[in-house]
Amino acid sequence: MGRSLYWECNAGISGDMAVAAMLDLGASETRLMRALKSLPMDGFRTEITKVMKNGIECNDFNVILDHEHDNHDHDMDYLFGEHTHHHHDGMLNQVQHDEKEQHHHHDEMLNQVQHDEGGHHHHEHRNLADVLAIIDQAEMTDRARELAHKIFTIIAEAESKAHGKPIDEVHFHEVGAIDSIADVTALAVCFDSLQDRFGVDRVYVPFLCEGTGTVRCQHGILPIPVPAVANIISEYHIPIKIIPDRGEFVTPTGAAFIAATATDYTLPPRGEIVHNGLGAGKRTYERPSILRGYTIEASPTNVGCSQDTIWKLETNIDDCTGEALGFVMDQLMAAGARDVHFIPCYMKKNRPAYLLNVICDESNILTMENIIFTHTTSIGIRRMEMQRTVLDRKEITVDTEWGPVRMKEVTLNGKKRLSPEYDDIAEIAGRTGKPFGDIERECIIHNS
Repeated sequence: MGRSLYWECNAGISGDMAVAAMLDLGASETRLMRALKSLPMDGFRTEITKVMKNGIECNDFNVILDHEHDNHDHDMDYLFGEHTHHHHDGMLNQVQHDEKEQHHHHDEMLNQVQHDEGGHHHHEHRNLADVLAIIDQAEMTDRARELAHKIFTIIAEAESKAHGKPIDEVHFHEVGAIDSIADVTALAVCFDSLQDRFGVDRVYVPFLCEGTGTVRCQHGILPIPVPAVANIISEYHIPIKIIPDRGEFVTPTGAAFIAATATDYTLPPRGEIVHNGLGAGKRTYERPSILRGYTIEASPTNVGCSQDTIWKLETNIDDCTGEALGFVMDQLMAAGARDVHFIPCYMKKNRPAYLLNVICDESNILTMENIIFTHTTSIGIRRMEMQRTVLDRKEITVDTEWGPVRMKEVTLNGKKRLSPEYDDIAEIAGRTGKPFGDIERECIIHNS
């Protein structure tokens, strides 16, 4: 069984942070550098080093552009400080500038020639087809190439939606620039390497942390999360947690990488950390700019068991008839509840009542609650997410002397256990006059 990858995004995520963390986890640096050197473009070099973040040593992946292609993405004052052309003092916190970490960190936005107080730089514009054609010439596996295509396409779709243009009419500036092509190529190659090395088949991302305020980009001042990030997390249903820190913590490349690779947004109930990797961000905030990645293995369970997540809804009901409660149970089961039961209880002033419990999937919560509110006197429902261990089971049909009988077959550590379907046993008992218990026992014994 392969290992899973877990991203702890308490300080957001960017492309270079994820690359650095995957290298720290054991992705092949040799494969990475071979792929980057094979890209048919000039104007950049890369460094893989160690840096300190709040006293913690982290891996750092840095795409270094030459003077002609460099931009302001590494300049904290330019992004969040006094050099913006719009007055927004008080909207962003003062961010300390770390000279040692004065590296590139990209915010992927659409094309416009970048202007600043000291003049301007002309950046080459590329559309999605141009970018993919460059990636196609890189030395990487087909699986890595497919992932790189997917990441860039997700970004292109998000930018297309943000700017109201068809995807084939979107001309990229920073997304299509040298540094972003290098980052996306590196992401795909490193993830592919981890899949080969550890058999990674699941990627867990409980949530992405994003800051607040505004950021300066090619279109001026934009709110955080920037439109491309907002579109990606919306389209791919990525959970997001807004933190009080001001600043941009999630970049479009980081969000697109998660959208392209994440398989689960809920962690398994338990597991063992096998490796952990730390990737450093280039910006310096009060919150350490560190992305942590873990390879994890699920804790062993009994053979024939698995874990999943269900939801429990409960409410106290003290003024409904038994017939009404029976009707509610039937409605809930018909609507997809996994289980429904009532527990006698006593409420305040010693009033006798019932505690209604409903077990259901998350997708059915609103349906279950609507049934309860409609057909009972409940005015409030408690909900709880619960982890559970379940036995593997399947429904089989067996032939008996009284006709076919459906049975539930469960397996634990190689041993099978049978449970006849109530409705079938009841029908036979009613038709033959034989005792219900005798029919049930004979069905189990005959098929064990």
